[in-house]
Amino acid sequence: MGLMNRALLCAALLAASSCAHAGIRLSDAEAEAVGRKIWNNESGATIDGLTHWNKGENFASLGIGHFIWYKAGEPGPFTESFPGLLDALAASGRTLPAWLQGKPSCPWPDRDAFFADFRGPRMNELRDLLAGTIGVQARYAADRLESALPKILAAAPASERPALQSRFDRVASVPNGVYALMDYVNFKGEGVNPAERYNGEGWGLLQVLEGMADAAPGRASVEAFASSADAALTRRVANSPPARDENRWLPGWRKRLKTYLEN
Repeated sequence: MGLMNRALLCAALLAASSCAHAGIRLSDAEAEAVGRKIWNNESGATIDGLTHWNKGENFASLGIGHFIWYKAGEPGPFTESFPGLLDALAASGRTLPAWLQGKPSCPWPDRDAFFADFRGPRMNELRDLLAGTIGVQARYAADRLESALPKILAAAPASERPALQSRFDRVASVPNGVYALMDYVNFKGEGVNPAERYNGEGWGLLQVLEGMADAAPGRASVEAFASSADAALTRRVANSPPARDENRWLPGWRKRLKTYLEN
């Protein structure tokens, strides 16, 4: 990311952190800068990386945040997020291709069919749409963060809510902290879906906040957040079904967490 984009990102997230409860508002340039950072985390900011299907998964991963899209009749344990992005794109004034209107299910039945059609007209049209709407996708990511905290607090025991709120606020007190919160909730979810568990243990934002060591506002809190996220993801891999071979993803996940500490 260039120096100008870094400056835009910091300015945007500093403004967001100062009014976290009033909502995150990003200008077009700021949303583009945040979106490109998330896109780089997810797929190296490549055009082809906007449309992906991981080995061993039963869903497509689309857009800068690899938003999940299930085929009809086969939902999985993870929260589906791509249909919400389609709503956000339509609400932004973007005209969706006819085949993407009306909240359709993923038209490709499996990974083999997906990649067999990778250079087909629909996939090319989808990548063009996603490559041209980075800012809208970033705002969708910000909206997901805004809606995450009430869900997290509602899912936690009443006695734990003040501590969770305090940790969230401390991480959000610095620009990189707001980026970390935005990225993680779109990366691994809120942590409130009972289906998103292995051996009864989750790995979303709720679990990261629960596992955080209390730290002073600023970089120390972001470091505590990244450390807790690493522990949550390491635990996820240890608990995951061996057939999924999730250990192959851990180095990339850890590389992503390191971006939370970059200036």
